[in-house]
Amino acid sequence: MKINGLELRERAKTVIDIELAAIAALSERIDEDFEAACRLMFDCRGRVVVTGMGKSGHIGGKIAATLASTGTPAFFVHPGEASHGDLGMITRQDVVLALSNSGETGEVLTILPLIKRIGVPLIAMTGNPDSTLARFASRHINVSVAKEACSLGLAPTSSTTAALVMGDALAVALLEARGFTRDDFAMSHPGGSLGKRLLILVSDLMHTGADMPIVSESALVKVALIEMTNKKLGMTVVVDDHQKVAGVFTDGDLRRMLEKNIDLNTTLIGQVMTRQCAVIGSDRLAAEAMQIMESKKINGLIVVDDNRCAIGALNMHDLIHAGIV
Repeated sequence: MKINGLELRERAKTVIDIELAAIAALSERIDEDFEAACRLMFDCRGRVVVTGMGKSGHIGGKIAATLASTGTPAFFVHPGEASHGDLGMITRQDVVLALSNSGETGEVLTILPLIKRIGVPLIAMTGNPDSTLARFASRHINVSVAKEACSLGLAPTSSTTAALVMGDALAVALLEARGFTRDDFAMSHPGGSLGKRLLILVSDLMHTGADMPIVSESALVKVALIEMTNKKLGMTVVVDDHQKVAGVFTDGDLRRMLEKNIDLNTTLIGQVMTRQCAVIGSDRLAAEAMQIMESKKINGLIVVDDNRCAIGALNMHDLIHAGIV
């Protein structure tokens, strides 16, 4: 059978339109039941236990992951496994969030009496407010859709999208209610780019000891150039007799010297260095170092202690290599 490309594109657009309409209809469902469900999860002293079968289970797994990463401890339990021992994962301190579009999924209904016996609140998310699951629940969130995007009306499409979006609405509403911050998020995502930006300190990246380019302000420029060349940071720290930062000498300072025909062999570095240089503490976030470099349009920073003594050096390439971008 020959595939008509235009028809494929038109059908795809129809699917998107149907699902957009399903999402738009959810705004009307943000009501007292939604608020009460949020309060149950907010006040939960244990974890939100999410369960669902089939496609609803896949959506439930994602909702549990989103809740957990945004400040609401949560995990997913397969309803089939729950009736064979995993129900023991649910404690009296928990809240259960059960997903089923029909509200009549056998595997979910089987564990309802056991959930009630434990005495935990049950939040149901279904497309049928009159279903067994909806009637059994402490609170019901209606995620019904006018129709599935599947042309046969069989494959869960609009219904799973609606459940997913409603799950996001719950998670973000709770995130804001808890005052969850970017730092909190990073603690849950140490391997991600945001975690890197928010958790890595200057001390984790700076060059220290023999790797730090450093010269005395009484050194000749040619000595400073050798130090810069050996340490390969495009700059050198210049210190006074007490090891306190007196200034910095960079590739830019060298270019300006050459333009003025200043003798490299007889000039002291203290005469041509940049005295008003940017510094940072080793306990500051690497993201702050990046912000300073970008705002001042420089490629290096001197790391100092509380007495402004030089203890390290940092280069823009160090930050880029670490993913601080």
